[in-house]
Amino acid sequence: MSAKWEKKGTNDGVLTFEISIDKIKEGLDKAFNKNKKNINIPGFRKGKVSRQIFNEMYGEEALYQDALNILLPEAYSAAVKEAGIEPVDQPKVDVKSLEKGQNWVLTADVTVKPEVELGDYTGLKVEKQNTRVYQKDIDAEIEKKRQSQAELVLKEDKAAAKGDTVVIDFDGYVDGKQFDGGKANNYSLELGSGSFIPGFEDQLIGHKADEDVDVVVTFPENYQAKELQSKEATFKVKIHEVKEKQLPKLDDEFAKDVDENVDSLDELKDKIKADLKEEKQASADNAIEDEAIQAAVKNATIKEVPQAMIDEDVQRQMDQYLANMQQQGINASMYFKLTGTKPEDLKKQFVAGAEERVKTNLVLEAIVKNEKIEPTKEEIDEQVKELAKQYGMKEEAVRGALTDDMLKHDIAIQKAVKLVTDSAKPEPKSKLKKESKSSK
Repeated sequence: MSAKWEKKGTNDGVLTFEISIDKIKEGLDKAFNKNKKNINIPGFRKGKVSRQIFNEMYGEEALYQDALNILLPEAYSAAVKEAGIEPVDQPKVDVKSLEKGQNWVLTADVTVKPEVELGDYTGLKVEKQNTRVYQKDIDAEIEKKRQSQAELVLKEDKAAAKGDTVVIDFDGYVDGKQFDGGKANNYSLELGSGSFIPGFEDQLIGHKADEDVDVVVTFPENYQAKELQSKEATFKVKIHEVKEKQLPKLDDEFAKDVDENVDSLDELKDKIKADLKEEKQASADNAIEDEAIQAAVKNATIKEVPQAMIDEDVQRQMDQYLANMQQQGINASMYFKLTGTKPEDLKKQFVAGAEERVKTNLVLEAIVKNEKIEPTKEEIDEQVKELAKQYGMKEEAVRGALTDDMLKHDIAIQKAVKLVTDSAKPEPKSKLKKESKSSK
């Protein structure tokens, strides 16, 4: 095959290619066999007409379009490979010549993956992350666990305070009329939780059990029920009970209650410190990775990102998001109904960072190529095992869903990320600022 690529724009061009006479013959045979069962010619049983008779009556040209449809995918793929280009969108194919007895000539308007001019991507300076665990961090975590073990006890003849829980009946009115969803009985509400309309909980502070309180609030402008937005409402509230939290003592028994693997409060603190250290280290590693990759992308030059690649990224992000919702038992239709949104709204969420995500992937792919990163069979096997374990699937199912090329791509990208991150040089923020000022 003779394929010719002629660049017309930054990422666009025309691919000219041919389909050989031998291939055309194969395509015509397939087209005839495909259609002959539907051919009805007097004197012949349906589907039994010979090729010679068909050609005499209709002409071989009657099969050209079907033959072209059969041959085009393979011919285009071969031309793309021969020209050494990477299309990122469906081509617009135009037939230049379907001359009988000659090679067929076609052209395709093609958008290709943009060229990446790499800048520095190793030894990049990044901000040093603080992974130290402070005593206040440990104390805060202990307090969280303590709060989770708190018991609610009745406050006898005492006013409700912030943090207390009240059991109430309430009945809401707007313009003197009750409204849907504005009434409930024996409702437990923690004052200060922010779970009710702003101002509602504050107006119950200072009141005791058996008191009746008129709570006056204004619905927010963006309230979910449009008919109530910005409306003033009066809630008639009856307080039945006021309860306060009773926190457990900080002792060894408390420690054993919250974690069966420790025997004392000191052991619990040591374990919390170790867990927090691990979390901070993971967070620091992620921050360094993000900053290093962003710097590598910033140092690279990409003239223009094709819109087709941005659109494809947005669609992939949406599909993945909705697939995650599906795993939680919420299908797409239910999701949009529950959130009161439309597909266009979800799309907007992913459009903002789409171009940067595409650029990042392009730069990482360029690093893979520049470093000649080639995943081994052992690495592919290990990746399959990890994915099978992660998703609770059999290894055969993973291999059925993902080709070796897809696995190789993902592994190579991971190795490129590791190369950039491992070579990064963490430095104090103050030093980076000084260097930034002196370079201006």
